[in-house]
Amino acid sequence: MDFLLYVASGAFVGLVIGMTGVGGGSLMTPLLILFGIPYNVAIGTDLLYASITKSSGVIAHARQKSVQWDLVACLAAGSIPASIITVILLSKVFTNAEDYRPLLTTSLGVMLVVTALVILFNRFLKDVSDKPHGAVGSFFQKHTKKITFSVGVILGVFVTLSSVGAGAFCAALLMILYPKLPALHVIGTDIAHAVPLTLIAGLSHLFLLGNVDLVLLASLLIGSLPAIHLGTKLAAKIPSHVLQPVLASILLGIGFKFIIF
Repeated sequence: MDFLLYVASGAFVGLVIGMTGVGGGSLMTPLLILFGIPYNVAIGTDLLYASITKSSGVIAHARQKSVQWDLVACLAAGSIPASIITVILLSKVFTNAEDYRPLLTTSLGVMLVVTALVILFNRFLKDVSDKPHGAVGSFFQKHTKKITFSVGVILGVFVTLSSVGAGAFCAALLMILYPKLPALHVIGTDIAHAVPLTLIAGLSHLFLLGNVDLVLLASLLIGSLPAIHLGTKLAAKIPSHVLQPVLASILLGIGFKFIIF
């Protein structure tokens, strides 16, 4: 029964990803926790789940030449070392998973709230990115590479601790930092960075902390991979601007729950 439940969960999340373009880590991890999966295992498993489900997107965007590989490299230079160091610190500082559970739950809550806000205010962020930023904008333009690297470090830490943030949050930051970058290139660059980050973070959780359930991972993938394709077809019939606010509201509520309790 558990196997069928996890397959169905993977199908549900895959459907949401296909229809809205968001909801992978931000929806899967809370769902697994709701089913009684330990926080650490839910996060570790979801990281590998995210890397596999997004890999086909990288291939598609690479073929369309909508990936800015220099930005991917700059982000990854910060995020991947930060991710590995984060897991090493967890393994050295804490004796067992229960000791670092508050850190994981708080990080998860914060990232869920941030992701929800990004989804809700996506149009506002686009408007801001299209307009001159004055002194702040000129500072960003002078130090974009350093800021991009720093953003990568922050993402590396929080994605590793929560499995959330490699998608919508990273895309919003790219949109603000690089206002002239076409939307398709923002998405392609975001996905191209998310795959290696979540893969490395997931493998670090697996080998250094033992926080991955491979049977659970396989069950989720069986359900989600075909559902993502179905979701992309349904997306044309159910506009994302209808579904995204609903999804964001759910994530906002779940996020505050993890922060407060």
